[in-house]
Amino acid sequence: MTTDLSWMLKDIVSNVPKALHAVLLSADGILRGATDGLTEKSASTLSAAMSGMQSLSRATTHFAGPAETPQWNQTIIEFAQGWVFLIGAGQGAYLAAAAEPDVDMQQISFRMHRLVARLGDNLTSAPRVNAAAGSAHPEAGSGRRQAGGGSGFVLAELDRVIAEVPGARHALLLGAEGLPRGASSGIGRDMADTISAAMTGIHAYSRATKQFMGTADEAEWRQTIIEFQHGWIFLIAAGQDALLAAAAEHDCDIEAFTTRLHDAVPSLVPGAAGYGGAIHA
Repeated sequence: MTTDLSWMLKDIVSNVPKALHAVLLSADGILRGATDGLTEKSASTLSAAMSGMQSLSRATTHFAGPAETPQWNQTIIEFAQGWVFLIGAGQGAYLAAAAEPDVDMQQISFRMHRLVARLGDNLTSAPRVNAAAGSAHPEAGSGRRQAGGGSGFVLAELDRVIAEVPGARHALLLGAEGLPRGASSGIGRDMADTISAAMTGIHAYSRATKQFMGTADEAEWRQTIIEFQHGWIFLIAAGQDALLAAAAEHDCDIEAFTTRLHDAVPSLVPGAAGYGGAIHA
């Protein structure tokens, strides 16, 4: 398929080993360009999913912590079969790329940001997106801790994870149906409901990008990571019918935090012992 800017996207798949595809989209989900190998229908579906996920991501910015002018940096989706990356490509535009599991993360990030700079002549603006307009209840994240949702709602194992990882802020267990099951003591009921609803949507949109992997029937979603300038938000699989959402400060060791969250899953979700950490999409 061809569109006006498709030719510029070839730089990523041609120069980054293990890169699979790249798509350029507008903020409202309109396809602006795609590399060869994607049908127009697939690329359009991906664009719509990425747009919806980005909108919901902005609505979760307060979960990552307080910020006067929160700025979204990127979203990364991990499947067992590979990665999907989403970054800003100017005002009202985004660049997405898919890659195999062993892609050089630094190299693909460099190529994506370099392409954004080149796209500047065609798409005017700064590549980062102000998240303030989409954030709901910003006061909910105004401190490290807020009033808890009641003793029956607090999960001691999540409190232990938060205490053990410097920079960790919050953790929330929710069912696949979108209802909160419990949280660390820093999360009130209202915040849990708001974040659970947004995360359920992000999970659905993340899984909708599976065809970007080229293995639509076999793709296994593992986690979605949203980076803001002031912090991180994680959504990880916690068994077949549960998800774990978590937030951390920007200087947190995210590998240590996500590892600790995965380790906590068997004690939080009955039947999840030995679970491989992926959900068939």
